[in-house]
Amino acid sequence: MQHTPTRILVATALAAAAALGLTACSSGAGDNGGATSTAVAPSSSTSSTAGSTGMLPPIIVDVADIDGTTVDVPLGNTIDLVTASGEDPTVWTAKISDPAIAEFVPGKNDGSATFNPGITPLAVGSTDVVLSNPTTDARVSFTVNVTAAK
Repeated sequence: MQHTPTRILVATALAAAAALGLTACSSGAGDNGGATSTAVAPSSSTSSTAGSTGMLPPIIVDVADIDGTTVDVPLGNTIDLVTASGEDPTVWTAKISDPAIAEFVPGKNDGSATFNPGITPLAVGSTDVVLSNPTTDARVSFTVNVTAAK
């Protein structure tokens, strides 16, 4: 029979089309599936590309750059406090003037990863924050302005 090569070609074409169809549904190199990455560059703006999860990317600020500033954060978001390279982020503590407005989340090391400290907004309003690092005697003061969720 002469039809065997044709059948093989058709089967190969169908398999290739199916593979391409599955590839189009997966996330590519530039798409992280809605996950956010924490960059070390300071940023006090949010991105409108929160992904399909509905979660907002955190407001990322460098502790070295926030002294005397105001950081705006909408309810439902968080502030990720990036510490100096090589510095232990778990030693930082915070005193928040109005704990009804925001709460401090200490940095931690769970054995597989180290997490930056952060601030979680609780209610619309403003509060002063003083961050302290007892190992270096560093102190940073700034204001957190919590706005309504967007």
